[in-house]
Order: sequence, then C-alpha cells, then structure tokens
Amino acid sequence: MSGEDPRDSRAVVVGGGLAGVTAALRLADAGLRVTLLEGRPRLGGLAFSFRRGDLSVDNGQHVYLRCCTAYRWFLDRIEGTHLAPLQDRLDVPVLDVGRPAGPRAGRLRRTGLPVPLHLAGGLAAYPHLSLAEKAGVARAALALGRLDPADPALDAIDFATWLHRHGQSRRTVEALWDLVGVATLNATAPNASMALAAKVFKTGLLSEPGAADIGWAAVPLGDLHDTLARKALESAGVRIHLRARVGSLTKAEDGRWSVATEDERFAADTVVLAVPQGETHRLLPEGALDDPGRLLELTDAPILNVHVVYDRTVLRRPFLAALGSPVQWVFDRTHASGLQGGGQYLALSQSAAQDEIDLPVAELRTRYLPELERLLPAARGAGVRDFFVTRERTATFAPAPGVGRLRPGTHTRAPGLHLAGAWTATGWPATMEGAVRSGSTAADAALQALGRPHEHPLQEAA
Repeated sequence: MSGEDPRDSRAVVVGGGLAGVTAALRLADAGLRVTLLEGRPRLGGLAFSFRRGDLSVDNGQHVYLRCCTAYRWFLDRIEGTHLAPLQDRLDVPVLDVGRPAGPRAGRLRRTGLPVPLHLAGGLAAYPHLSLAEKAGVARAALALGRLDPADPALDAIDFATWLHRHGQSRRTVEALWDLVGVATLNATAPNASMALAAKVFKTGLLSEPGAADIGWAAVPLGDLHDTLARKALESAGVRIHLRARVGSLTKAEDGRWSVATEDERFAADTVVLAVPQGETHRLLPEGALDDPGRLLELTDAPILNVHVVYDRTVLRRPFLAALGSPVQWVFDRTHASGLQGGGQYLALSQSAAQDEIDLPVAELRTRYLPELERLLPAARGAGVRDFFVTRERTATFAPAPGVGRLRPGTHTRAPGLHLAGAWTATGWPATMEGAVRSGSTAADAALQALGRPHEHPLQEAA
C-alpha cells in the first residue's frame, strides 16, 4: 500500500450476485471505500426476477433453511427478513401419485423434541415408507451423524454408494433421501459427493430441532437481492456500476490492482473476484492459483423451472413435493407475483434437469400439465392462462464425487486478490447460503491482509 493510510483503503468487488454483494457490504461496514462492478443491469446473480406482462416472475424457486445462518444475516442486513419468513416448524406435504392403489398424501415434519427425537414422530407417521424402511432410515441417520463432512474420503464416494452400504432401499432413496437431496444438491444420489450430502443432512436434520425449517421469499426475489440489496449498499457508501463487465485485472506499477471495464479503470488495494468459475479463470492473473485449469473442470448442473398460470385455485397449500411423478416441487407464487384478477400461479422447480433443460416448451407443456392434473384434481378442467419455462443451464456447479479438490479457497497467490462464489470451498453445496458465506470469508481475508480485521456475527456461525 506504499505507506497509504489503511483507513483510506479502496476495494473493488467484481460481481453483484449474493457473494459479491455480501463482500461489498462487509468491506464497507469495516470502513473501506468500495466499488462494486456488475456486468448485468441488475444485482442478484442467478436469484433474480423479471417482468412477464403484469407478473413479476422469479427465474427459479429459491428456498433456505433455518440453519442457513449466513443467508439469514444477509436478509437482516438488507432489512428483508420479514419478506422471506420461515416456517414455525418443518412441514412438507408429500404426495405420491405413483401407487397402483391410487394417490396417497403424507407429510415430513418435526416436533419440538431434542435431536434426533424431533424427527422420530414424523418418520413414524410418514406413509411412503414401510416399517422396515423407517427403521433403516433411523440407523442410517445415526451413522450419518457421526460423519465429518470435511473428511476428503467422503468426497471420493457418491451418496448412493454410502446409502446402499447402510441398507437403504431404492424406495427409501426416492421417497426420502433424494426428495431432499435433489432439491438441495441439484443432483441425484449416484451423482452427488457424499461429503456434500453429509453436510446437507447433518446440518439440516441433525444439528438442532429447527434447522430444517423452510423459508422462502414472499415477494419477488428482485425485491430482495436487487432493490433492497442496492439500497443497503448505497447506504453503506458502496459505489455500484451496473452493465460494467470487467475485461482485465492487472497489477499496476504502484503495486495496486487495476480493474478495467470497457469504459473505465479502477484502482484498488484489494479485489474480491465474485464471478462464476469460468469468468474467474479468464480474469485471474498468471500464477494466482497453482492449477487454474481446475476451475474449468468444475462443470455446471442445470435447473428447469416450469411456470403455469391457472384461471382458478388448484393448490390450497404453499407448496408440495411429489413422488411417482416427473414433478419434484410445486410452489404457489400467486401473491408474490402480483397476479391480478383471480386464478393461481404455480412454479415447478425441477433440479438435476439434464435430460429436460433443452426440451421445447411445447414438449414440456405436454409432459407437465397432465402431471399437475394427476397431483391436483382441481387442475382437471381448469383453464391455463399461461405456460412458460425458465432455464438455468449453469444454475450450480455439479456436486459430483471428487468436486472438493476442484474448489479453491478464498486466498490466491496474488496478494490482495480473493475469490468468492458458491463454487468456492465453502463446505456447502451451491446454495444462497454458500454464496453469502463465500463473500463474507473473502471480505474477512481481505480485511485481515490489510491489517483491518473486523468482527462479524458470521464468524461465530461458520
């Protein structure tokens, strides 16, 4: 820093997703002068909203859990907690329409008892597994609770192999483990790292009774991750540049960083690079990582979202999960979207959608409308006002076995340059929680290097 007053430190954050916004807020809260550069015309990354006629549409359905302490901090920091409420207690309606005897409804829920008894009553009453399968689940859960998700050996095997070794039937995997795992990992059990699966299930189901209580935005995601985030950043003094795609990142002659967009150049004492792994690879200075090619080995996994607007109410609960159907999870987005004139807007979140992500809309309509009629009798005969899909081909990194060795930490070999993003080594799968944690970790590292460590609540929850 060539003798400059550390109180005058300048930081540039590249990327305005949750990781970048978090890093910028943390750095600004510590007193740095921060500039945030985002190539898109908005903040929020892949958790955003757009307009379709009179509707405000989320690109995909995003949820979080009570154990997501970093994302909950983020909501609180942008004054949005009341707009994304949590369930009082975990309660997931699960409808099986694949039974020869006809559809059967059940629920996954918890009580207020201590771990692991909080799930015992719900599991005992869960109708989609036999008594023997329920006993097997209990034994597997106890074994899972003894695992260390940070153990590299777990990252080398897939979740399905571990479940098979612990006596889980194909039905148990379908009706329980994948019901939760596909939605949180964006992969089926054979394609998921056991380390990441252990992190999800141990943290969500076995850490404390309320850890898996579900929360979701009651407003469009853009109201949170763009509008409120921008307000919080501006209040903290962060300069925001949208439509500012970074073209290069170099060391200037004075030893500071030079961050160049098409129109402007920014000088910085510290830089947080909070963009996807491919763009990070493009921007990284030579020698910043020992093996930058590993970033390109971090492949992506898609999520498909199917949106249906009916002329009447067909689902009388906030959401449900499905078995025996291509449909995975269905959410009521009527109020959040601003739908006027009656009717109901449903969003289907389809994770691990490699086989469907490129199918034509007409084919998806033929596939999913009849499935919704199977799940929701009230949809039979209901008019469909609108049907459309949103596709996120790069929704998350693929959480395959061995992915742990590909995920870099926040530190680089280039002083003053730090990495952030859900794809970095957070210990979590690619979730909003992981993104926020990565941004906070990058800010901590930057502040430490500048000699300005800053206490933060997330450090206690890490």
